[in-house]
Amino acid sequence: MRFGCVAVIGVGLIGGSCALAWKRAGVVDRVIGVGRSRPNLDRAIELGVIDSIAPSVADAVREADAVLITTPVGQFEALLREVGPALKADAFITDGGSTKQDVVAAARSALGDRFPRFVPAHPIAGAERSGVEAARVDLFVDRNIVITPLAETAPDAVDRATALWLATGARLSRLSPGEHDEVFAAVSHLPHALAFALVDMIASCPDGERLFGYAAGGFRDFTRIASSSPEMWRDICVANRDALLRRIDDYQSALTGLRSLVDAGDAAGLEALFTRARDARDAWLRSREDR
Repeated sequence: MRFGCVAVIGVGLIGGSCALAWKRAGVVDRVIGVGRSRPNLDRAIELGVIDSIAPSVADAVREADAVLITTPVGQFEALLREVGPALKADAFITDGGSTKQDVVAAARSALGDRFPRFVPAHPIAGAERSGVEAARVDLFVDRNIVITPLAETAPDAVDRATALWLATGARLSRLSPGEHDEVFAAVSHLPHALAFALVDMIASCPDGERLFGYAAGGFRDFTRIASSSPEMWRDICVANRDALLRRIDDYQSALTGLRSLVDAGDAAGLEALFTRARDARDAWLRSREDR
């Protein structure tokens, strides 16, 4: 399946990596980019990520067979109100948002009778850096991409969106929007929130500078994702607040249990907890290697 033109709204890590992957796969003839930062878009042209820059969202969409939105999710509803009236009859929209129930609600409100042309998606790949300079042609290879179509989503739009996402080299799976948000509150949104919170805690300590001076590999590895976009993660935490709050409460309970073990000097209990966690993580890593 080939696409004559794809419009990418938000040419950063995800949007730029998609464009590079589609070009390498030979499934897209032309990529039009649009976004808030002209220097970033100019750099995308220099790097060969996009072929042209549109002056507005509507101008980009009018020519497109497919539209990809990869901005922070808080911007989606306003953008979709611009996309809908300009969308060609047989074109479709997909996205890279990390939350889905809010995105679906925004699309339903903004698109009206064009809502069946929207195929919600979430590529499970990323990095702590943003902007087109961070884009990689192989970012999605052997990674998971979740799509969350609704009962009213047009079957041809689902088929075409599936083909476009598969062209990145990824594996596709389906969840409902609610299932998606519950799962990723635990394995993505909570870890990012914890990394931000830990770095902020250390930075707020009176001796924070000294503490950072002694931080090494363990701290770096645990907090790597705290270098991610604050705007993007602000929107994700607000959009998925209910599921995230449940996972924060679960983690608080786990911390309370850990504190009790440390306070009691319960070496056997600590070793048992750490062994369970290590074995669970090792099993998860092995399952990824077997794919």
